[in-house]
Amino acid sequence: MSMAKRTDPQSPAPHAADSHDLIRVHGARVNNLKDVSIEIPKRRLTVFTGVSGSGKSSLVFGTIAAESQRLINETYSAFVQGFMPTLARPEVDVLDGLTTVITVDQQRLGADPRSTVGTATDANAMLRILFSRLGKPHIGSPQAFSFNVASVQASGAFKVDRGADRTRTVKRTFTRTGGMCTRCEGRGTVSDIDLTQLYDDSKSLAEGAFTIPGWKSDSFWTVRVYAESGLLDPDKPIRKFTKKEMQDFLYREPTKVKVEGVNLTYEGLIPKIQKSFLSKDKEALQPHIREFVERAVTFTTCPDCDGSRLSAEARSSKIAKLSIADACAMQISDLAEWVRGLDDPSVAPLLAALQRTLDSFVEIGLGYLSLDRPSGTLSGGEAQRVKMIRHLGSSLTDVTYVFDEPTIGLHPHDIQRMNDLLLRLRDKGNTVLVVEHKPQTIAIADHVVDLGPGAGTVGGTVCFEGTVAGLRAGDTITGRHLDDRAAVKETVRKPTGALEVRGASAHNLQGVDVDIPLGVLTVITGVAGSGKSSLVHGSIPAGAEVVSVDQGAIRGSRRSNPATYTGLLDPIRKAFAKANGVKPALFSPNSEGACPTCNGAGVIYTDLAMMAGVATTCEECEGRRFQASVLDHRFGGRDISEVLAMSVTEAEEFFGAGEARTPAAHRILERLADVGLGYLSLGQPLTTLSGGERQRLKLATHMADKGGVYVLDEPTTGLHLADVEQLLGLLDRLVDSGKSVIVVEHHQAVMAHADWIIDLGPGAGHDGGRIVFEGTPADLVAARSTLTGEHLAAYVGS
Repeated sequence: MSMAKRTDPQSPAPHAADSHDLIRVHGARVNNLKDVSIEIPKRRLTVFTGVSGSGKSSLVFGTIAAESQRLINETYSAFVQGFMPTLARPEVDVLDGLTTVITVDQQRLGADPRSTVGTATDANAMLRILFSRLGKPHIGSPQAFSFNVASVQASGAFKVDRGADRTRTVKRTFTRTGGMCTRCEGRGTVSDIDLTQLYDDSKSLAEGAFTIPGWKSDSFWTVRVYAESGLLDPDKPIRKFTKKEMQDFLYREPTKVKVEGVNLTYEGLIPKIQKSFLSKDKEALQPHIREFVERAVTFTTCPDCDGSRLSAEARSSKIAKLSIADACAMQISDLAEWVRGLDDPSVAPLLAALQRTLDSFVEIGLGYLSLDRPSGTLSGGEAQRVKMIRHLGSSLTDVTYVFDEPTIGLHPHDIQRMNDLLLRLRDKGNTVLVVEHKPQTIAIADHVVDLGPGAGTVGGTVCFEGTVAGLRAGDTITGRHLDDRAAVKETVRKPTGALEVRGASAHNLQGVDVDIPLGVLTVITGVAGSGKSSLVHGSIPAGAEVVSVDQGAIRGSRRSNPATYTGLLDPIRKAFAKANGVKPALFSPNSEGACPTCNGAGVIYTDLAMMAGVATTCEECEGRRFQASVLDHRFGGRDISEVLAMSVTEAEEFFGAGEARTPAAHRILERLADVGLGYLSLGQPLTTLSGGERQRLKLATHMADKGGVYVLDEPTTGLHLADVEQLLGLLDRLVDSGKSVIVVEHHQAVMAHADWIIDLGPGAGHDGGRIVFEGTPADLVAARSTLTGEHLAAYVGS
């Protein structure tokens, strides 16, 4: 038989099912994509490159991942779809060969005060079951160990109708044991209001004692209701109030009072402040109000639970001398060892699952975290790696994993580990799609798709498709910059002073003493979890005028755009109003000038229940967002909708000279161009910006701040190799203008460009938190005494 097989010239034809080995995209037009058509090999690692804003995310997330998710959602019944987010079909002619997509993006984990690393990854759920089974003394079900469940007791009677006038009264008693600390309600911190920030107690109400923003002494609704309520003496200094007056002044329940014949509600100052300021989202408040709230409200660790969030009963139950609060506070790498030491056949499957989850944390480089770490404090890169954990041990194959810059927040030393994980996912038979800028990750790709050539309207086309070797040889921006290496500075600036940090012990810092030089470009580096952010954000003296630009999300609806976010629209509206002799509010699509049909949105949304809503361009204003009469008013020959459609570069020219010259607008536009956002249109919704674009938009708004010290948290996030050069030029300009710039960064080009480097380590978590090097980049390369030094030396080729 084997002979027959050898001589038979006809090999069996390939099975039809094996022919589907490509994901085909034809005519993609999402956001700035210009009829993009590509073929992506399945079961391979494909990296998408290109400058920030070139359309990578629009192709990978907005087209391929979005359509896969929409098709999966359509397999559920209409009833179930009604509870799911509705997704519109992406603008694409053909999408063929899709598989189930698992998206691992950089969206921050929810910053809810009740969310921790443990609750976000199921590790807490498994620990709660473990303690409910093995904990001594036994205190109840897993709920008894949850800081999100309160203990309740209830009893009552209800009637059961048995028909034919027969009813029966049944008494029921209900109890539930939860693990929530009653004092802080499971938050771990208690808030207190600093009364000295609310009023000057040496003055009387009549003398204007209140120091709350917006509370003017003649305000009928706020100040006068206190002075004329009849409950307080308006001419007596507050410090001389009796005990009853003070109680009424600060805490009185809402009471009806008459002021000048008008019925008003009098309410104690503390509940009134809590309702009017503290119940609102802090990010949405105006800057001066936010500053007041930050001054007036102090958060302290809950004295009852010592910040563990758990009740005394939950903390009393222990396994091997450890309570669940102790376990959650441990570094995950240590907790994994503790779990490994437990051996009880009755919970063997649970211990195995918990062990796998904790080992995945360590393997992915997050062993330095603890399970009680609030999830809102994780960086974008850490959040993305936490999301990866549930996929590492998965038995699923033939799925498509989509990653958005998985190396963000990773030291060069850790990037190799991330590369190994991506290759492992591929080798299990999965398709791995990665949006990435780092050359180390681009180098391991089986297939590369380079988008460009520019950003925004000058991007959205495929410049190159093929192998990494082909990309290097090709004449695209990415290909040309792939082997770029920044040289170490030969001459460094001299510091003009120093920020003294003494005995810093935030998080894992081990009593760090360091002088951060001023007047120069200082780079703080070290492996992920070594204590960089703790040093910069948690230990810099309070008196220093620091402007911090972090990676926190920009809050804004689809009505927000670069013009509204940066305050650019204000001088533009005033200029239009002055030139035409009308009110500035007419030139706002969110105010009086809005098109009445679409309310200034430019599109009309039709909700179709469980199907994706349809957005159609408003026929009345043709998407311009303004009333027709507003567009008759012109400034410099352009109407307001034409100005909002301009790119930053065009607008900079338009408002810089000639009859449209507006210095206030021009200054803001210059800053936007400086941070590399010249291609953005002024009216582009913030919701369509990439992560890197948002951070640079923040930087542009903060560049006008008065502070003398700028702290930037990984400003190269989302930046193409070609744009890093421009960023270094911007940092130099900031320093040369007399500012001090402190950058937390892993990018070797930024390290090489620094005047001074502070390297933390040597490891992460309790293996870090110490200064392992201070000096110039040249000294760091020469010494090669740290992980950073070795990688920087390899990078500059010395």
